[in-house]
Amino acid sequence: MRFSICVMADVDEIGFFSHAESLGYDSVWVTDSQMLFSDCYAVLALAAQQTRRIRLGPGVAICGTRIPPVHVAAMATLNRLAPGRVHLGVGTGNTATRSMGQSPMRITEYAEHLQVLRGLLRGEAVDYGASGAARPIKMLIREKKYMSLEPRIPLYVSAFGPRAMELAGEFGDGVVFAIPPRGIAPPEALARCRAGAARAGRTLGDDFHAAALTNVVLLDPGEPADSERVIRTVGPNVMASVYYFYDAVHERGIDPPPFLQRIWRRYCALVEATPAAHRHFRTHEGHYTYLHPGEAELIDAELVRATCLVGEADELIERIRELERGGLRELMFATGVDEKWRFSQEFARRVMERY
Repeated sequence: MRFSICVMADVDEIGFFSHAESLGYDSVWVTDSQMLFSDCYAVLALAAQQTRRIRLGPGVAICGTRIPPVHVAAMATLNRLAPGRVHLGVGTGNTATRSMGQSPMRITEYAEHLQVLRGLLRGEAVDYGASGAARPIKMLIREKKYMSLEPRIPLYVSAFGPRAMELAGEFGDGVVFAIPPRGIAPPEALARCRAGAARAGRTLGDDFHAAALTNVVLLDPGEPADSERVIRTVGPNVMASVYYFYDAVHERGIDPPPFLQRIWRRYCALVEATPAAHRHFRTHEGHYTYLHPGEAELIDAELVRATCLVGEADELIERIRELERGGLRELMFATGVDEKWRFSQEFARRVMERY
């Protein structure tokens, strides 16, 4: 099992990458939300120059905000700075697009985008048309200057639904998905990926990479799941799940999921104090980084356990072993608060070193 961290892109905290490297983490993934954080590729370039071992990549880069050649050029440039240590994680865009009041990329567009990305990463000529008629394009790399596609850059597809998981199997070198309690077990996710691969005439080998993005709560002995320390550390992560369902409920006319129904009216009242035209600011501006007034009071042990992987060290180790037996190869936890420095150290000491 690889252990990794997903951080909010912060050009003023490049030292965290060396910190994670010294603790033995396999990789650091960097968010791509242009309205909220530093540019992910600028942050990754600086991190590449200050590290020697750790793997680096966007977590995840958003297809709807950059065309495929731009993503590939950025990654091929990083591959010059940190050869063989980079990966391209891509997704349709939740926070990055919703913070602009826009919906994420549709699945049919996602498939087209992934097909172009895959071809360009392999140095192939592919048909592409940003507007108008499609024309053949390829990365015109000469004399091994400027950027490099070698060593090969793996493409990891973010997939939180069954159709996207099939696209991961069709086009990707790996998949990034959500595990329980808010997601699905690795065998089910990998079965979806294999179905997509079969549709494309591919067979997924043992090197197909299954990575999970989750929230982790490492409890001290006897500590409740809603302690002040826990809420300070993962409260913004917990609320990010609430923000996601607020959009889904209002856009698709569905009911909130059962785990949110007891707080739903109180949460909606907080959001709806903001004028309707600006609510997409309110629901996303604190993404993984802080809580709005009134939100901490909504978070209890039940909500934490419904949105996070929770337990004392022994319990977490056993749950991670079960995930690995199911086919998971990388466990990545997201963090955007100052406590990430201490938490990453505690998780490395109490979980990773014993795993």
